[in-house]
Amino acid sequence: MANIKQTVKLGVFTLAIMNVTAVVSLRGLPAEAVYGMSSAFYYLFAAIVFLIPTSLVAAELAAMFQDKQGGVFRWVGEAYGKKLGFLAICVQWIESTIWYPTVLTFGAVSIAFIGMNDVHDMSLANNKYYTLVVVLVIYWLATFISLKGMSWVGKVAKVGGLVGTIIPAGLLIVLGIIYLATGGHSNMDFHSSFFPDLTNFDNVVLAASIFLFYAGMEMGGIHVKDVNNPSKNYPKAVFIGALITVLIFVLGTFALGVIIPAKDISLTQSLLVGFDNYFRYIHASWLSPVIAVALAFGVLAGVLTWVAGPSKGIFAVGKAGYMPPFFQKTNKLGVQKNILFVQGGAVTVLSLLFVVMPSVQSFYQILSQLTVVLYLIMYMLMFSGAIVLRYKMKKLNRPFRIGKGGNGLMWLVGGLGFCGSLLAFVLSFIPPSQISTGSNTVWFSVLIIGALVVVIAPFIIYASKKPSWVDPNSTFEPFHWEEQPAAQVAGKTATATATAGTTASATANKSVASPTGNAPSTNNNSNNSGKAPNIPPKG
Repeated sequence: MANIKQTVKLGVFTLAIMNVTAVVSLRGLPAEAVYGMSSAFYYLFAAIVFLIPTSLVAAELAAMFQDKQGGVFRWVGEAYGKKLGFLAICVQWIESTIWYPTVLTFGAVSIAFIGMNDVHDMSLANNKYYTLVVVLVIYWLATFISLKGMSWVGKVAKVGGLVGTIIPAGLLIVLGIIYLATGGHSNMDFHSSFFPDLTNFDNVVLAASIFLFYAGMEMGGIHVKDVNNPSKNYPKAVFIGALITVLIFVLGTFALGVIIPAKDISLTQSLLVGFDNYFRYIHASWLSPVIAVALAFGVLAGVLTWVAGPSKGIFAVGKAGYMPPFFQKTNKLGVQKNILFVQGGAVTVLSLLFVVMPSVQSFYQILSQLTVVLYLIMYMLMFSGAIVLRYKMKKLNRPFRIGKGGNGLMWLVGGLGFCGSLLAFVLSFIPPSQISTGSNTVWFSVLIIGALVVVIAPFIIYASKKPSWVDPNSTFEPFHWEEQPAAQVAGKTATATATAGTTASATANKSVASPTGNAPSTNNNSNNSGKAPNIPPKG
């Protein structure tokens, strides 16, 4: 009887849309709208040197280690060893922790615009104490919900992604087209140059944050085995998803640039102001609170999904003996409670930086840049590690492989991703001149000290690890260099056992030989297949 229950495979377009949903966020559009037409150049440049390489490299790595735990810890660890693998997953987890205040700041601003009084809404959105309270209340609410179990969060995330991202993005683009088609005044000069003046260093500094717009695409690599003919169809899904993502970002940025003058653009408020201006133009101001609620819901759903997500990776690695037992504690539902509490404490401390920074916007920008710096460390390790593994594990089966033969295409794709990440990493330390970030001393102190602390901490933890940290119930698989010596030892043991067995057998045969000197009838001929039969010696 035929196997009726078959694995459902993802179509090319379905996977492309999943990638779009995982990556696209509208909160970053104002940061690029200040560049006008040249913003399209930055989006395309980042897609070519970061988005597409990330998708392809992550797909190869995910397919290579599909049956082993660890994620980026496994990918980097197989290439460079456990220390750098541990650094990679720690940076990924801490980066996501720092990300929460920035995305929730955007959510707080969205909630502020639910009211119908523009002056009051703007004043509330600029109030750092209001923003601080909203960020902390929503984050800790999401944490306590996560501690109760996450079985229902998937549905909330899907609805939030559709209502809070996809629909508003399409609506913003449509409103921009209607505005221009009906004779609305454009604040963006469409005759300006597509290519920015790269001799002006200030033009590329703020654009470094665009790389984080595309961050997260490596998560799509886990679906590489869910596609029919992945070597052909997965790259198709990647390029289709990348095209849709770029179009949403470019056209959405243009839509904001059309309705808001560049000098008036705010990183935290301009998306809501843009919608509000468009709704006022079409005499539908009543829609402003509706879109504010939708955007806030999208942010909250995303945070609820991510609160427990990245911490699961560090939790699995911790149980293998890389984190103290304190971080391995779970509640009765198996949720990593102590990690979530530590994560929440870090979010609280970072949120208190509102008191130090001169404005909500400057706080938003500096934390966004720190997030970029940390995430790019992980990406540089991932890109270079993928190239190294082509030589360290050249014989390992790769269900999805970049390039049919040789390593040239991997060098090109991985090299592009590494160089793009390195460029963005360097630029992220420089304060953007277009945006007020307060004191440069505070800016450099937070970025440099913050990055150093995050990078050094995993090495201290790794050096302090003890055998007692290993959870006896952990099923974390060994790395390839650990498996090979074990296999060699096992092989030597088996050979020695077999030799001892053969010797013992020969001795036994002699002791039970018949008086005529003939070999016993129990002689094992299976070991002599293809050879002449044993002929007993004459008496």
